[in-house]
Amino acid sequence: MKATLIFVAVENLQVTPEEWLKRAMGAKTANARERFARHGLSSRAPLDRTTQAMLLRQLYLAQFEQQRYVEAHRVANEATELGILADVLHQDAARAALANGDVDLALGHMRAAARKGPADRRSFHHWTLGSALFLLHRYTEAASAMNRAVRWGTKDKPLYQAHLALVQLAAGKTPSADLQEIVHALTEAPCGQGYGRFVLGHLAYASGSFEAARRYLEAFIRKVEGGPAVQALALAGELAMSRATLEKTSDEN
Repeated sequence: MKATLIFVAVENLQVTPEEWLKRAMGAKTANARERFARHGLSSRAPLDRTTQAMLLRQLYLAQFEQQRYVEAHRVANEATELGILADVLHQDAARAALANGDVDLALGHMRAAARKGPADRRSFHHWTLGSALFLLHRYTEAASAMNRAVRWGTKDKPLYQAHLALVQLAAGKTPSADLQEIVHALTEAPCGQGYGRFVLGHLAYASGSFEAARRYLEAFIRKVEGGPAVQALALAGELAMSRATLEKTSDEN
Protein backbone atom coordinates (compact mmCIF):
# COMPACT_ATOMS: atom_id res chain seq x y z
CA MET A 1 0.00 0.00 0.00
CA LYS A 2 2.82 2.39 0.94
CA ALA A 3 4.59 1.72 -2.37
CA THR A 4 1.37 2.43 -4.27
CA LEU A 5 0.91 5.76 -2.50
CA ILE A 6 4.49 6.76 -3.29
CA PHE A 7 3.96 5.83 -6.95
CA VAL A 8 0.78 7.93 -7.14
CA ALA A 9 2.52 10.88 -5.47
CA VAL A 10 5.44 10.71 -7.92
CA GLU A 11 3.06 10.35 -10.87
CA ASN A 12 1.11 13.42 -9.73
CA LEU A 13 4.33 15.46 -9.56
CA GLN A 14 4.96 14.66 -13.22
CA VAL A 15 1.55 15.91 -14.40
CA THR A 16 1.60 19.47 -15.72
CA PRO A 17 -0.93 22.12 -14.65
CA GLU A 18 -2.28 22.07 -18.21
CA GLU A 19 -2.95 18.34 -17.95
CA TRP A 20 -4.68 18.80 -14.59
CA LEU A 21 -6.83 21.47 -16.21
CA LYS A 22 -7.75 19.09 -19.02
CA ARG A 23 -8.70 16.43 -16.48
CA ALA A 24 -10.74 18.91 -14.45
CA MET A 25 -12.65 20.06 -17.52
CA GLY A 26 -13.45 16.46 -18.42
CA ALA A 27 -14.36 15.36 -14.89
CA LYS A 28 -17.67 13.54 -14.44
CA THR A 29 -18.26 14.62 -10.84
CA ALA A 30 -17.82 17.81 -8.83
CA ASN A 31 -15.50 16.03 -6.39
CA ALA A 32 -13.20 14.89 -9.19
CA ARG A 33 -13.26 18.35 -10.78
CA GLU A 34 -12.26 19.94 -7.48
CA ARG A 35 -9.50 17.40 -6.87
CA PHE A 36 -7.95 17.86 -10.31
CA ALA A 37 -8.18 21.65 -10.08
CA ARG A 38 -6.45 21.70 -6.69
CA HIS A 39 -3.69 19.43 -7.99
CA GLY A 40 -3.12 21.83 -10.87
CA LEU A 41 -3.07 24.90 -8.64
CA SER A 42 -0.60 23.31 -6.20
CA SER A 43 1.69 21.97 -8.93
CA ARG A 44 5.40 22.73 -8.64
CA ALA A 45 5.58 23.17 -12.40
CA PRO A 46 5.43 26.69 -13.91
CA LEU A 47 1.88 28.02 -13.86
CA ASP A 48 0.94 30.80 -16.26
CA ARG A 49 -1.88 33.19 -15.42
CA THR A 50 -4.26 31.84 -18.07
CA THR A 51 -3.97 28.27 -16.81
CA GLN A 52 -4.26 29.50 -13.22
CA ALA A 53 -7.44 31.41 -14.02
CA MET A 54 -8.97 28.42 -15.79
CA LEU A 55 -8.06 26.07 -12.94
CA LEU A 56 -9.65 28.48 -10.47
CA ARG A 57 -12.76 28.52 -12.66
CA GLN A 58 -12.93 24.72 -12.54
CA LEU A 59 -12.59 24.87 -8.75
CA TYR A 60 -15.37 27.46 -8.68
CA LEU A 61 -17.64 25.25 -10.80
CA ALA A 62 -17.07 22.29 -8.49
CA GLN A 63 -17.88 24.33 -5.39
CA PHE A 64 -20.92 25.94 -7.03
CA GLU A 65 -22.30 22.54 -8.03
CA GLN A 66 -21.87 21.40 -4.42
CA GLN A 67 -23.76 24.55 -3.36
CA ARG A 68 -20.81 25.86 -1.39
CA TYR A 69 -21.59 29.37 -2.55
CA VAL A 70 -19.43 31.37 -0.14
CA GLU A 71 -16.33 29.40 -1.16
CA ALA A 72 -17.33 29.53 -4.82
CA HIS A 73 -17.60 33.31 -4.66
CA ARG A 74 -14.23 33.64 -2.96
CA VAL A 75 -12.53 31.55 -5.64
CA ALA A 76 -14.21 33.36 -8.55
CA ASN A 77 -13.42 36.73 -7.01
CA GLU A 78 -9.77 35.71 -6.59
CA ALA A 79 -9.67 34.65 -10.23
CA THR A 80 -10.92 38.05 -11.44
CA GLU A 81 -7.75 39.64 -10.06
CA LEU A 82 -5.62 37.72 -12.57
CA GLY A 83 -6.99 39.84 -15.41
CA ILE A 84 -7.76 36.80 -17.60
CA LEU A 85 -11.38 36.53 -18.79
CA ALA A 86 -12.25 38.93 -15.98
CA ASP A 87 -15.76 39.54 -17.31
CA VAL A 88 -16.57 35.80 -17.38
CA LEU A 89 -15.19 35.34 -13.88
CA HIS A 90 -17.21 38.31 -12.60
CA GLN A 91 -20.29 36.55 -13.96
CA ASP A 92 -19.26 33.42 -12.06
CA ALA A 93 -18.80 35.44 -8.87
CA ALA A 94 -22.21 37.05 -9.44
CA ARG A 95 -23.95 33.67 -9.68
CA ALA A 96 -22.39 32.52 -6.42
CA ALA A 97 -23.27 35.75 -4.62
CA LEU A 98 -26.83 35.67 -5.93
CA ALA A 99 -27.26 32.03 -4.93
CA ASN A 100 -26.03 32.99 -1.46
CA GLY A 101 -28.62 35.77 -1.25
CA ASP A 102 -26.20 38.70 -1.55
CA VAL A 103 -28.06 40.65 -4.23
CA ASP A 104 -26.03 43.88 -4.14
CA LEU A 105 -22.74 42.01 -4.39
CA ALA A 106 -24.06 39.96 -7.31
CA LEU A 107 -25.30 43.02 -9.21
CA GLY A 108 -21.95 44.71 -8.63
CA HIS A 109 -20.15 41.79 -10.27
CA MET A 110 -22.58 41.84 -13.22
CA ARG A 111 -21.98 45.55 -13.78
CA ALA A 112 -18.23 44.94 -13.60
CA ALA A 113 -18.60 42.19 -16.22
CA ALA A 114 -20.42 44.60 -18.53
CA ARG A 115 -17.69 47.23 -18.08
CA LYS A 116 -14.76 44.88 -18.56
CA GLY A 117 -16.13 42.55 -21.21
CA PRO A 118 -15.10 42.82 -24.87
CA ALA A 119 -17.60 44.23 -27.34
CA ASP A 120 -18.77 40.80 -28.49
CA ARG A 121 -19.76 39.79 -24.93
CA ARG A 122 -21.06 43.13 -23.68
CA SER A 123 -24.65 42.50 -24.80
CA PHE A 124 -24.70 39.20 -22.91
CA HIS A 125 -23.53 40.86 -19.69
CA HIS A 126 -26.13 43.64 -19.93
CA TRP A 127 -28.81 41.02 -20.61
CA THR A 128 -27.70 38.94 -17.61
CA LEU A 129 -27.89 42.03 -15.43
CA GLY A 130 -31.35 42.84 -16.81
CA SER A 131 -32.51 39.27 -16.23
CA ALA A 132 -31.47 39.39 -12.58
CA LEU A 133 -33.14 42.77 -12.05
CA PHE A 134 -36.31 41.46 -13.73
CA LEU A 135 -36.50 38.52 -11.30
CA LEU A 136 -36.05 41.04 -8.47
CA HIS A 137 -39.02 43.08 -9.84
CA ARG A 138 -36.76 46.09 -10.35
CA TYR A 139 -38.30 46.77 -13.74
CA THR A 140 -36.99 50.28 -14.45
CA GLU A 141 -33.39 49.17 -13.93
CA ALA A 142 -34.05 45.93 -15.80
CA ALA A 143 -35.42 47.82 -18.82
CA SER A 144 -32.35 50.08 -18.86
CA ALA A 145 -30.00 47.07 -18.88
CA MET A 146 -32.09 45.26 -21.52
CA ASN A 147 -32.03 48.33 -23.76
CA ARG A 148 -28.24 48.27 -23.63
CA ALA A 149 -28.27 44.55 -24.44
CA VAL A 150 -30.46 45.22 -27.47
CA ARG A 151 -28.16 48.04 -28.58
CA TRP A 152 -25.06 45.82 -28.40
CA GLY A 153 -26.74 42.59 -29.49
CA THR A 154 -26.13 40.69 -32.72
CA LYS A 155 -27.19 37.05 -33.16
CA ASP A 156 -29.04 36.92 -29.82
CA LYS A 157 -30.80 40.26 -30.32
CA PRO A 158 -34.25 38.59 -30.77
CA LEU A 159 -33.93 37.19 -27.23
CA TYR A 160 -32.94 40.56 -25.79
CA GLN A 161 -35.77 42.35 -27.61
CA ALA A 162 -38.33 39.82 -26.38
CA HIS A 163 -37.02 39.97 -22.83
CA LEU A 164 -37.20 43.76 -22.93
CA ALA A 165 -40.84 43.48 -24.02
CA LEU A 166 -41.50 41.12 -21.09
CA VAL A 167 -39.93 43.59 -18.67
CA GLN A 168 -42.05 46.41 -20.07
CA LEU A 169 -45.24 44.35 -19.77
CA ALA A 170 -44.36 43.44 -16.18
CA ALA A 171 -43.94 47.16 -15.45
CA GLY A 172 -47.42 47.81 -16.85
CA LYS A 173 -46.12 49.50 -19.99
CA THR A 174 -46.69 48.89 -23.69
CA PRO A 175 -43.68 47.23 -25.39
CA SER A 176 -41.63 49.68 -27.43
CA ALA A 177 -41.75 47.35 -30.49
CA ASP A 178 -44.50 45.28 -32.12
CA LEU A 179 -45.05 42.28 -29.86
CA GLN A 180 -46.14 39.93 -32.62
CA GLU A 181 -43.02 40.64 -34.64
CA ILE A 182 -40.84 40.23 -31.56
CA VAL A 183 -42.36 36.84 -30.72
CA HIS A 184 -42.08 35.64 -34.32
CA ALA A 185 -38.42 36.67 -34.52
CA LEU A 186 -37.58 34.81 -31.32
CA THR A 187 -39.42 31.63 -32.31
CA GLU A 188 -37.45 31.58 -35.57
CA ALA A 189 -34.05 32.28 -33.98
CA PRO A 190 -31.75 29.62 -32.47
CA CYS A 191 -31.74 31.53 -29.17
CA GLY A 192 -35.49 30.86 -28.95
CA GLN A 193 -34.79 27.20 -28.28
CA GLY A 194 -33.01 27.61 -24.96
CA TYR A 195 -33.57 30.44 -22.49
CA GLY A 196 -35.89 31.87 -25.13
CA ARG A 197 -38.55 29.39 -24.08
CA PHE A 198 -38.65 31.01 -20.64
CA VAL A 199 -39.29 34.40 -22.27
CA LEU A 200 -41.75 33.06 -24.85
CA GLY A 201 -43.68 31.22 -22.16
CA HIS A 202 -44.15 34.32 -20.07
CA LEU A 203 -45.00 36.48 -23.06
CA ALA A 204 -47.63 33.90 -24.03
CA TYR A 205 -49.03 33.95 -20.50
CA ALA A 206 -49.15 37.75 -20.50
CA SER A 207 -51.14 37.68 -23.76
CA GLY A 208 -53.60 35.07 -22.42
CA SER A 209 -52.30 32.20 -24.58
CA PHE A 210 -52.15 29.74 -21.70
CA GLU A 211 -51.72 26.57 -23.76
CA ALA A 212 -48.69 28.06 -25.53
CA ALA A 213 -47.36 29.29 -22.20
CA ARG A 214 -47.53 25.79 -20.75
CA ARG A 215 -45.83 24.30 -23.79
CA TYR A 216 -42.93 26.74 -23.71
CA LEU A 217 -42.41 26.70 -19.94
CA GLU A 218 -42.58 22.93 -19.64
CA ALA A 219 -40.00 22.66 -22.43
CA PHE A 220 -37.77 25.20 -20.65
CA ILE A 221 -37.97 23.30 -17.35
CA ARG A 222 -37.25 19.95 -19.01
CA LYS A 223 -34.22 21.34 -20.83
CA VAL A 224 -32.72 22.98 -17.76
CA GLU A 225 -33.35 20.06 -15.43
CA GLY A 226 -31.97 17.65 -18.02
CA GLY A 227 -28.74 19.63 -18.37
CA PRO A 228 -25.72 20.12 -16.10
CA ALA A 229 -26.45 20.55 -12.40
CA VAL A 230 -24.59 23.88 -12.43
CA GLN A 231 -27.04 25.24 -15.02
CA ALA A 232 -30.09 24.28 -12.95
CA LEU A 233 -28.60 25.94 -9.87
CA ALA A 234 -27.74 29.10 -11.82
CA LEU A 235 -31.28 29.31 -13.23
CA ALA A 236 -33.05 28.59 -9.94
CA GLY A 237 -34.92 31.91 -10.12
CA GLU A 238 -36.18 31.26 -13.65
CA LEU A 239 -37.23 27.72 -12.73
CA ALA A 240 -39.18 28.98 -9.71
CA MET A 241 -40.92 31.67 -11.76
CA SER A 242 -41.77 29.18 -14.52
CA ARG A 243 -43.32 26.73 -12.07
CA ALA A 244 -45.34 29.52 -10.46
CA THR A 245 -46.63 30.63 -13.86
CA LEU A 246 -47.53 27.05 -14.78
CA GLU A 247 -49.64 26.87 -11.64
CA LYS A 248 -51.42 30.05 -12.70
CA THR A 249 -52.18 28.58 -16.13
CA SER A 250 -53.85 25.62 -14.40
CA ASP A 251 -55.97 28.03 -12.36
CA GLU A 252 -57.14 29.70 -15.59
CA ASN A 253 -58.73 26.46 -16.85
